[in-house]
Amino acid sequence: MITGDYPGTAQTIARQIGLMQMGAIMTGSELDLMSDAELQERIQSTNIFARAVPEQKLRLVNALKAKGEVVAMTGDGVNDAPALKSAQIGIAMGQRGTDVARESAALVLLDDDFSSIVQAVKLGRRIFDNLRKAMAYLLAIHIPIAGMSLIPVLFKLPLVLLPVHVAFLHLIIDPACSIVLEAEPAEATVMQRPPRNPKEPLFGRKTLGLAVLQGVGILVIVLAIFVAALYRRQGELDARALTFTTLILANLFLILSESSSSRLSLKILKSPNNALWWVIGGGLVFLLLVLYVPFLRQLFSFSFLHPIDLAICLGGGAISLLWFEQLKFLNQPKRVIQSKSRKPIPENL
Repeated sequence: MITGDYPGTAQTIARQIGLMQMGAIMTGSELDLMSDAELQERIQSTNIFARAVPEQKLRLVNALKAKGEVVAMTGDGVNDAPALKSAQIGIAMGQRGTDVARESAALVLLDDDFSSIVQAVKLGRRIFDNLRKAMAYLLAIHIPIAGMSLIPVLFKLPLVLLPVHVAFLHLIIDPACSIVLEAEPAEATVMQRPPRNPKEPLFGRKTLGLAVLQGVGILVIVLAIFVAALYRRQGELDARALTFTTLILANLFLILSESSSSRLSLKILKSPNNALWWVIGGGLVFLLLVLYVPFLRQLFSFSFLHPIDLAICLGGGAISLLWFEQLKFLNQPKRVIQSKSRKPIPENL
């Protein structure tokens, strides 16, 4: 709390709103006697600053930024404008705020309700997570597609993916990344994280590496089934049908796995994301149609798959799902003790 009121008034208000007082209240006159280094050290153990003038509010915001913190500043008066402008996220009150404060801020609370800030943070984190999921999925699924398009050509093997197969795959891929994954609800722990490092890219090395490993895993599985079918002299149509069916099932399992950054569980069956079930159900129905409707089977250059063949494909898809889940388990962030200044945001603010 940074206020121009007297320390006693500030302490009473802080007690009423549940703001924990870590140390002694610092006044503006005390702040003026400190160097920037002393202020950056003291600010870690002080929650209430009283009798602060606009220049001192600005100095406090800059001190927090110098410590590498993500600073959100709320205010409604003219004297809050410099700090609102300097903070990464300046938030002005829309109803009782002055014109100067609203012009200086990045966001304006129309209802002056602080809980709206928490909901906005939650929505922003959900959007960020879902964009990352969609990009990781796109990279992962295109690795086996590219691999199964190039490897048969390089080694003079029968082609696996013809134009009609690629078109079928994108009937699943496009809605999966643009509708399904972006419509996923927020993770249960989304508000228990500290603020993200502003310098962290949307698609960092860790996310890139995980997506590549997922895609390579699918490629190894479908390539193994393709080579095994050719080795057993099942013929080109059999090999293509087995490989393509396994690729479709692995793709659907990848969508399921990417829908949550935590371990996949039966809770996914209660997912409110209806688009997820439309895409997965539609993909399975159309797969069965191209496998068992004679006209479509001929169009896709497939042979008739027997139950044992379907079991092999399903087994390959299940192995890919286990691979995805193992990768997620290995990439779970370790629990760390968070600093007091970088606490998670309570949803009941």
